[in-house]
Amino acid sequence: MLPRTLEPEVMDTAAEAVDYDSMDHSSVNRLFVDDLLSAANAAEFGDRLTSRNDRLRVLDVGTGTAQIPIEFCQRQVSVDMVAIDLAVEMLLLAEQNIRDAGLHGSILLEHVDAKELPFDDGEFNWVISNSIVHHIPDPIDCLREMQRILKPGGFLFVRDLLRPESPEQVEEIVQAYAGNDNEEQRQLFRQSLHAALSPAEMVELMQSLGWPASTVEQTSDRHWTVTATGQ
Repeated sequence: MLPRTLEPEVMDTAAEAVDYDSMDHSSVNRLFVDDLLSAANAAEFGDRLTSRNDRLRVLDVGTGTAQIPIEFCQRQVSVDMVAIDLAVEMLLLAEQNIRDAGLHGSILLEHVDAKELPFDDGEFNWVISNSIVHHIPDPIDCLREMQRILKPGGFLFVRDLLRPESPEQVEEIVQAYAGNDNEEQRQLFRQSLHAALSPAEMVELMQSLGWPASTVEQTSDRHWTVTATGQ
């Protein structure tokens, strides 16, 4: 297994934000939301999504340019969505993306550090996240905060890249999924793969927080997914 090599925790230049936002994440984002809703329904968490009288409070941790909340809210679900990120430039693009999608007022953006969430214990019914964990030097800090602000019996759904076993596998994945992107975008993806955690490392972290190993599953050739219930 490759050793983990950290990348910058915050991508906060205008160029990095534009490079990230211009990459074609559409299929990955659709699959994330498809799998999120499928897992929620399977665990009987989905009943309130269409209720106008009983809205879920949902937090998206590490929203980037808000592509996941936009995809989620376009499914005609009834939620109060809060989307946070530490990168100001990402949030500026997120605000524009939300306006372009006609969702201004549906998604609240906040400039927040995922390691120090300014929310009350048990404030959110759902906590979701796509590709934030690999940015955190010590991911337990972020996961512990997610656990804290999730309601008992609430729904946690976290997905991120997994670290390949060799440099050759890194390049195979970069070529397969970013081969048509520019070199700066390919390098961002390459760095993220090197910074990612393995499923085994995620199991260890989840167990340290009291969740069972079964909450972690490898769900593609480059992703693991955590599905858990608030304690």
